[in-house]
Amino acid sequence: MSGMSRRRFVSGMSATAAGAALWPVLTPGRALARDQASAVTAARAVRIDGTTLEQVATPTGDGAYKRLVAGPGWPLVVRGELAGAGSGRDGRRTGLASFVQFTDLHLTDTESPVRFEYLAPFNDSAHRPQEALTVRGASALIERVNAVRRGPYTGLPFSLVMATGDNTDNHELIELDWYLTVMSGGRITPNSGDPTRYEGVQNSGSTQYWNPESSLQDAYKAKGLPLIPGFLSSAIRPFDAPGLSVPWYTTVGNHDDSIAGSLPDLGLLNDLYTGSRKVEGCDDATAARLADALLHNPGEAVVLLSKLLTRGSAVRAVTPDEGRRPFSPVEFAKAHLKPAYTGAGPVGHGFTQDSVGSGHLYYTFDLADGILGVSLDTTNRAGFADGSLGTAQLSWLESVLKAHSGRWYDGDGHVVRGGSDSRLVVVFSHHTSGTMGNLLPDPYHPFEGRHSGGELVALLQRFPNVVAWVNGHTHENRIIPHGHTVPERAFWEINTASHVDYPHHARIVEIVDNQDGTLSLFTTLIESAAPYATDFTDTSDRGLAALYRELAYNDPFATPAARIGTAADHNTELLLARPVM
Repeated sequence: MSGMSRRRFVSGMSATAAGAALWPVLTPGRALARDQASAVTAARAVRIDGTTLEQVATPTGDGAYKRLVAGPGWPLVVRGELAGAGSGRDGRRTGLASFVQFTDLHLTDTESPVRFEYLAPFNDSAHRPQEALTVRGASALIERVNAVRRGPYTGLPFSLVMATGDNTDNHELIELDWYLTVMSGGRITPNSGDPTRYEGVQNSGSTQYWNPESSLQDAYKAKGLPLIPGFLSSAIRPFDAPGLSVPWYTTVGNHDDSIAGSLPDLGLLNDLYTGSRKVEGCDDATAARLADALLHNPGEAVVLLSKLLTRGSAVRAVTPDEGRRPFSPVEFAKAHLKPAYTGAGPVGHGFTQDSVGSGHLYYTFDLADGILGVSLDTTNRAGFADGSLGTAQLSWLESVLKAHSGRWYDGDGHVVRGGSDSRLVVVFSHHTSGTMGNLLPDPYHPFEGRHSGGELVALLQRFPNVVAWVNGHTHENRIIPHGHTVPERAFWEINTASHVDYPHHARIVEIVDNQDGTLSLFTTLIESAAPYATDFTDTSDRGLAALYRELAYNDPFATPAARIGTAADHNTELLLARPVM
């Protein structure tokens, strides 16, 4: 590479060449190439400390249970599907924004009567061995953000954190309190029911579940999960969450507005939520029927659950708790406005008194100077996990985009000039373009039409100043280019893995102007501040946060490899044409 610095070499590569050069470094036996790519990556960055550019959790060991260690970082992949990568752009680039996305925290009341742990063999999200530690895991992620503070490529301080839905697991008031407290800071007791002891499936004595404090040889221990004395009593122990040191916003997800993220909440199960009867098991045939009904027939699911409660043999008495009552969309917005949850701001975290009055959980906010953020509500209260948009919200979004676009395209592809406040736009939602096919009528607005992810993509492509759509829901890392025959009408869809299922990622997004007619979006994954190494005798807060990650990797019903994504979904530079403003 005589006569050309490593920085300029990578900056000038085409997306195809960059992908070809960097992909092999992530395969076995390519350590030298990997190290060279990592060096080039570090040379282009301001700093990589605390990110997956520096190091990544890596499984090790030959046994069924894998331990995690610090492995080599993931190099940057340049993606030029939507615009070419010009040489020398690193020396010209101007940082425009730097922010962080959290998604799918799933803070979980594991002792709730309205849970379906016995369906784990049919649906891996029904029960996870690590789920008693969700709140501590989220707090450790916040510690990481507070420590990193700035974008690795721009050096700009984070302007905000956006949590893109499924902030709670079963939309209970107590889970909402945990979410708001962990984000804003304060003392949290991650326990419900009896304040002195754990009452859930993990001390049930059933071999169907991991009983961490018991020598019982259960199905999970057969897969290598360990005996950890004091695990459950430590998991429900109060702790002090530091809270985010930067402003934060909330987007709603399906687990924030429906039962187990799937069943419509029409108020029919409130007594079960707050009651004293918890189903801990059933025969395989009934479990299979209920798992299928949750996905395809909510009415049948309610009937089957009622039968299990009245006739099932594996029903446990638990301490009733009014804090488990499900919250409504209005209560969700109203809780964000409470002074106790203001934290680093802003008041309401995107929601306002108008949100409380209308129940509309979509809004706009200033992401950075010259950049507008739009948070959508893609949930459908008819039930099922996937989402869509109502006509009123889609029309609202179109009006917002017109107001903040100096020029756009009409439905026939003709240029229209108009809006006086022209800004770049980043859209946030819970659901992705591929998971917005749930067009069932909303029972609370039965005569309103519903609109798919394809329709939303088509709308966003009419506005060249829309540069990214950031979302969650899939629990996978995946970045999708939405190209167009008119280059300025393209944008990137950035989908990030959850923080309940491994790999427990959040994502830094930086927007830069390359001063050559292109923009770059740098995406960098981060992990929590928990140590990689675990100690089965260490149930301190740090020890539990480390176990949260490792247990998630070893969940026998999970598929961590599928959720991690490819190199092109991890640490990336996403190029696109700079819109004419």
